[in-house]
Amino acid sequence: MNQMKKVYTPSLPEALILTILIVGLISFSIIKFSAAPQIPILLSIFVLIIFGLIKKISFKDLETGMVIGAQNGLSAVFLFFLIGILIAAWMISGTIPTLIYGGFHIVTQHFFYAIVFVLTAIVGTSIGSSLTTSATLGVAFIGIASALDASLAITAGAIVSGAFFGDKMSPLSDTTNIASSIMKVDLFEHIRNMAWTTIPAFIISCIGYVILSFNISSKNMTRLSGFQDSLVHTHLIHWYSLLPIVLLGIFAYKKISAFISLAFNSFFAIILSYFHHPISGTELFQVLFNGYVSHTGNKMIDSLLTRGGLNSMMFTMSLVILALCMAGLTLTLGIIPVLLQSLSRGLNKIGTVIMSAAFTAIGVNVFIGEQYLSVILTGEAFQQSFARLGLANKNLSRVLEDAGAVVNPLVPWSVCGVFLTKVLGVGTLHYLPFSFFCLLSPILTIFFGFTGKTLTIKETEKISA
Repeated sequence: MNQMKKVYTPSLPEALILTILIVGLISFSIIKFSAAPQIPILLSIFVLIIFGLIKKISFKDLETGMVIGAQNGLSAVFLFFLIGILIAAWMISGTIPTLIYGGFHIVTQHFFYAIVFVLTAIVGTSIGSSLTTSATLGVAFIGIASALDASLAITAGAIVSGAFFGDKMSPLSDTTNIASSIMKVDLFEHIRNMAWTTIPAFIISCIGYVILSFNISSKNMTRLSGFQDSLVHTHLIHWYSLLPIVLLGIFAYKKISAFISLAFNSFFAIILSYFHHPISGTELFQVLFNGYVSHTGNKMIDSLLTRGGLNSMMFTMSLVILALCMAGLTLTLGIIPVLLQSLSRGLNKIGTVIMSAAFTAIGVNVFIGEQYLSVILTGEAFQQSFARLGLANKNLSRVLEDAGAVVNPLVPWSVCGVFLTKVLGVGTLHYLPFSFFCLLSPILTIFFGFTGKTLTIKETEKISA
């Protein structure tokens, strides 16, 4: 949206009032009425259009702003199509079930919290969904924690940390694709750059959970056997089912584009599925569109394995398009430029602009409660500031996830916070102090911003950190 044409320059009070009105409308709708974010975003678009018409701006100019805004999301939309298909293909090939089955073997009576964190991170990375991981494996681990007489708050914190590590680092994650797409950064380059903050946060979190695990005395781990048996009965557990993971890693190492990587990997996974479960063409197309449906009889396993398909990505795609349309309008009406201009004196150093972006992403989570918007709106608002300081786009895309995507579950009234509290049975404020990974990510991204370490500079001149 750097080339968006601004057709109006509002006063600072006008920009602030519109911002507060939109944030209030979206947050009130989501928090009070549990509305899907698409509806309040659409209402906010109407508010911006009405404001523009009152200021005698032609509807054609406003419509152009929305269209240009939506165009910035088309690359993400194409990837979402492929991600939905890839997940379905990984299900029928046995890739995801085999990963989960192998992960269960890691769990022992020792270092319980650390194992919960690592296992949910593995599964979260494999399926790219933090909420699905939490609602399936998370519920299972809460039950195991009860049997072990372990702390439910610490267990929930480990689940949330691991699940959102997976959501952050998985090439299948919608937030990861959104952050890389709106910043025009290659998906795998974005993931590699996030490792600078993610790996230290992961290691520190592991150490914390290992220390806390010393307080667990019970060794009743029998609950896992039922899950393992259910997975075996799917007939999807095979060593060769892990080959798509290897192939994805090779493509990432070779820096092949995400579009080609996901498409080729899906095709390869479909071929593998015929080694253990040949399906008809009609069934295959049904699975690729609507996703795989599991019938093991184990509700948690069925919930975990029933997923994927192109149709499953429609919610995310509609949200991305509407949010980008709204962002396009705010730029066309000059709202974001005016707000950023008012902060220009505080955004003249790298450390300051990174901290400001991080706090903005956190603020969107707190006031709106929606992680997609924390990524999209912050990215659009700070892209020019990062470019002006010579920072490569991947620096901002990393901040968007460090302080945007992984912070959402820590807000009690956010979409993720409400969902996790309901499915885990642990209050957000109770597990918040133990969600080490989610707490460390924004701290580390701000720290590296002020030290200048791990940052990529586009320009050759020296810039103050």
